[in-house]
Formats: sequence, C-alpha cells, structure tokens
Amino acid sequence: MLKQLLVFTDMDGTLLDHHDYSYAPALNMLDILKGRHIPVIPTTSKTKAELDSLMGDLQLNGPFIVENGAAVYVPQHVIQNQPSDTLASEGFWVKAFAQPREHWLALIDELAEEFDGEFLQFSTMSVQQIMEHTGLDECHAKLANSRMYSEPVKWIGTPERKTQFVTQLQQLGATVLQGGRFLGVSGNCDKGQALQWLVSAFQTSLGHKATLSIALGDSGNDVAMLEASDIAVRIKSQPHAYPPLTRTDNVFDSTLYGPSGWSECLTKILINEG
Repeated sequence: MLKQLLVFTDMDGTLLDHHDYSYAPALNMLDILKGRHIPVIPTTSKTKAELDSLMGDLQLNGPFIVENGAAVYVPQHVIQNQPSDTLASEGFWVKAFAQPREHWLALIDELAEEFDGEFLQFSTMSVQQIMEHTGLDECHAKLANSRMYSEPVKWIGTPERKTQFVTQLQQLGATVLQGGRFLGVSGNCDKGQALQWLVSAFQTSLGHKATLSIALGDSGNDVAMLEASDIAVRIKSQPHAYPPLTRTDNVFDSTLYGPSGWSECLTKILINEG
C-alpha cells in the first residue's frame, strides 16, 4: 500500500529564509509536492492571520498549525467529516490545545514587577518595536501581533534571570518554548502533539490508509515535532546549532541553510520513498 506523505514544516529559518523571509529556493520543490498531492502543512509560531496571507503567496490550501502547536486549522474541503473535539469556524475545523491569549497575559503580568525592564512582550510593544525586533514590515508586524493562544516574549536580561523567569512561568502553569528570536508563552501544547493529532485525523479521513509524516525545523520549538514525525529533517541555521534530538533513526541534516536546505533534504527523501 502506498503511503500518503504529509510534510509538516516550520516557517522562519526553515521554509522561509532567516534574514529576508524569502522562500524562492523552495518554489520548485513546492511545485513537485503539489504535483504529487503531498500536503505541505505549515507548523509554526506564526498566527493564523500571518498564515492566511502567507498561504496565498505559497499557493497552499491545506491544513496548518499555528502558535507553536496551540491550534490546528483544517479546511473543511480537506477533511469533510468533522473530527472530534473540533469547532467549526469560517470554513475550518479548529482543534485548540491551549487557553486564550488573555490567560497567558495575566500570568506574565504577575511577574512584571519582579522582572521589570528585563523583557519585552508583543502585547505592550508598538508596531515599530515589533518591526525592529522581528525584521517584519508594518503590515506583517501587525499580523504577528494578532495572537489568539500565546504571547511572544523577548528576553533582554541576563541568562540567569531568564532561567528564573521561565521557571516561575512554568510554576504558574505556562509552557515556555525558546524559538528563533522569542520565548513563546502558552499552554501544555507543542508542535509534536498537534502533528500527531493531525496525522490521526488524516488517517481516519483516508480510511486508515498508512501515512508517512515528514517534519522539517531549525530551532528548539521544533524538537517535539521532529521527535514525533516518521522522518525528521533538521535545517542548518546560522544563528544556532541543529536542534538536539534523542532519536537517531530517520534523521536528515541539511548542509544548506533555510529553504535551500529544505529542498535539499526533501529531494533526498522523495528519491528514497520513490
């Protein structure tokens, strides 16, 4: 039985270049995957509003996972029978794994006085500040701040104090993930749980046809997804080392950066899988 391949991909530093957010080196591979009816599923710290724009640019119309696994959006045309534990919203089945943003803002606010001046957070930053700290233009900076399930925090204090800050947030019930630029504060969710849920939903929809999940990522917030997938691809990054994994089987490391490495490894995998 031929397996249905599913490509779960991080965006910044993986499908998108770390510096200029270009995906040009991946366009040919995106066309190949579309021609083979292999879904490319953005699995990202980005918001739904950011992805609505980006999915159009990339000509993707399948599922996507937002805010580091906080929610999965499945277009109703992709899976016609509503998966359990989902809500119907604007043409999507939505599976939420985390509480709303307001909950996490309240927890961060409890620590604001103790860690005064040691961090910045999206909800209190100006659009100009978000642009400066992300490299995004004004339009995309606004989209990045339209979060529903999480809050990005930019740590500017010492590493020791950062550890204390993260520990206290965890004691308050938050999960804190280190992304490429920001700490992501949210619930007990990650890209791995979201990937596993969506793979299961696909299998049910396909009549339990076998699937093969391929995950591609470059940073710490991709580890859960890389560990949970059938095949893990670590994308080479200039700012940091490959994300550390406990698994050793079916792991590919790109020799090229960002979208060039993305295409490099998917080419190898597609050749292996026939």
